[in-house]
Amino acid sequence: MLFTRASEYAILALIYIADKKEPQDVETMAEKLEISKSFLAKILQALAKDGLLISYKGAKGGFILSKDSKEYTLKDIVNSAEKKQVSIFECSHGICPINKESRCLMLPVLVQLQDTMNDHLSKITLFDIINKKN
Repeated sequence: MLFTRASEYAILALIYIADKKEPQDVETMAEKLEISKSFLAKILQALAKDGLLISYKGAKGGFILSKDSKEYTLKDIVNSAEKKQVSIFECSHGICPINKESRCLMLPVLVQLQDTMNDHLSKITLFDIINKKN
């Protein structure tokens, strides 16, 4: 599994936004987090589209959390940022890209590993990350 910069920046942005009462604008966040403004804007728009953020337009616009930080799982955040399900390997969801499921001895192990990781990522919340509880 590869968490890309998109996942990292999504988590950093949500941490930044979490303790703010007012919508946070992309330019300020990009500067504070030292992230490309255009890349951060793309990530935040994806998070908003998936319901993790609320987006406000205008001079005092920006982004705020759509729910309590305890309701955000690391799995949901990463899935939204990456635009796909978190996967350890291509075949770890039980589908072999080269159609050798019946002969692959590793597939059951990879599926079990994927299930374990999904379970773990579903238990870690944004609140836990902010408060270093995991």
